[in-house]
Amino acid sequence: MHMLYDSDAFAVVHILANAPVDGEIERFDGPQIPRHGFEIVDKRSGKEVYLDGSWAEMFQQQISAWQQNTPSQEEVEDTLEGYATLAQMPVVVH
Repeated sequence: MHMLYDSDAFAVVHILANAPVDGEIERFDGPQIPRHGFEIVDKRSGKEVYLDGSWAEMFQQQISAWQQNTPSQEEVEDTLEGYATLAQMPVVVH
């Protein structure tokens, strides 16, 4: 898990679901499809959305574009606002 962005309004985490944890021995229990995704937390509403599959691929393309042409914080948050409209799950702290 890698924190990609953190502001007063949003947090974005890249989650590598099949990546071994530090010190963990990787076992092969049959075929596995590599999965990764992005969790976007809208701190203002207290909700989050998890992007995987084609949504994660589209978001990864957005991140790559940002790396090529560094956006302003306003541009990043405008983009995250669009994804935040998908957020339905309340953030729960365990």
